[in-house]
Amino acid sequence: MKIAILSRNTRLYSTRRLVEAARERNHVVRVLDPLRCYVSIAPIDVSLRYKGMALRDIDAVIPRIGTTTTFYGTAVLRQLEMMGVYTPNSSDAVLRARDKLRALQILASHGLDMPVTVFGDNPDDTNDVLAMLGEPPHVIKLNEGSQGTGVVLAEKRSASQSVIEAFRGLYANFLVQEFIGEAKGSDLRCFVVGKKVIAAMQREASPGDFRANLHRGGSASKATLSADEKRIALRAAAALGLGIAGVDLLRSKRGPLLLEVNASPGLEGIEAATGVDVAGHIVQLLERRPR
Repeated sequence: MKIAILSRNTRLYSTRRLVEAARERNHVVRVLDPLRCYVSIAPIDVSLRYKGMALRDIDAVIPRIGTTTTFYGTAVLRQLEMMGVYTPNSSDAVLRARDKLRALQILASHGLDMPVTVFGDNPDDTNDVLAMLGEPPHVIKLNEGSQGTGVVLAEKRSASQSVIEAFRGLYANFLVQEFIGEAKGSDLRCFVVGKKVIAAMQREASPGDFRANLHRGGSASKATLSADEKRIALRAAAALGLGIAGVDLLRSKRGPLLLEVNASPGLEGIEAATGVDVAGHIVQLLERRPR
């Protein structure tokens, strides 16, 4: 099988592990920088070129598209799909997951429980928007942030208003969410491949922080999920159309709550914490692709 990995950096842990896993199973694998790909769009001739050479005979592609290259990266992925290349995460699915507001709207429509979230644009509506959410603390997050960036905890109503005003001043799209205090800076990352949760870790925020992201200095350990937590993770990935997903959950007094879904979840933290060959599971998913 000929596999392409869309990634801007061959030295990244996740990219290296996917290359290793593919080669261990005797597949031909190539890493493509999506920003060096360019397309020809015509009624009959659908083609893709990379550094002056036509790309042909690719069987499957794994998208590792960062937030800063979402538009171009998904356009390249879409072109590969039009050429008949299999991908576990389609361009539309990546776009659904990357837009936090859109993703939450879809997930809520499937009946998945999550922290109460509000969204509003006009400054005149801020007081009523916050009233819909309830008393602080409030979590305010950029709609397209990642790895914990652009996420602020406002402990007073006046602080919520100030952060909202600041984000609006930057013309940024953002969400305001209920703060789940009993989670105590901890969350669960469930790694979904195909129709199975293959690994899970519990992430703990660093002292003084409430964000459990490993890129923010948090720590991780292997987690044992309940049947309900596994069910929610699988339903969330399916709702967004993702064959590979990192689904983040919070444990709350009212049960597991869905936090967000990542279409390009990192492999380093989950493999280190659990010892699971996540990259190998992903390659095996490609091997089971429809023919």
